[in-house]
Amino acid sequence: MFKNIMVPVDLAHLDTFEPSLSIVADLAKKYDAHITYVSVTANTPTSVARTPQEYEQKLNAFAQERQKVHGQPVSIKVYSSTDPIANVDSLLVKAVDEVGADLVMMATHPPRHLDIVMSSHGGKVATHTNASVFLLRSTQ
Repeated sequence: MFKNIMVPVDLAHLDTFEPSLSIVADLAKKYDAHITYVSVTANTPTSVARTPQEYEQKLNAFAQERQKVHGQPVSIKVYSSTDPIANVDSLLVKAVDEVGADLVMMATHPPRHLDIVMSSHGGKVATHTNASVFLLRSTQ
């Protein structure tokens, strides 16, 4: 059913979505699907990397480590932006088409009152692409 699962990743917050990665791995194994890890980083130094190229190297290392766990083929896609917070939604929508994802699996937080004012990243991806979107709530 699914051939390419896109998984948005924020290397600065790995601990918050680590539990959902096992679900991604299980589904990828079940459907023999490729996994594409996608990330958006700043053009300027961050707490994770000094440059977008260094960030890409770290995301690639993360993806290769995950591949050892689940055994499915992986790839990565990194977007650099002058304002990642403002541009993350549009870049994730763009990534769905560019990587050919038919499923997007995203870690998310429980609903909050602020969500009324600010829409969720998953909601934006779901309403602006043809891909299925699976939001994985953190148990924390």
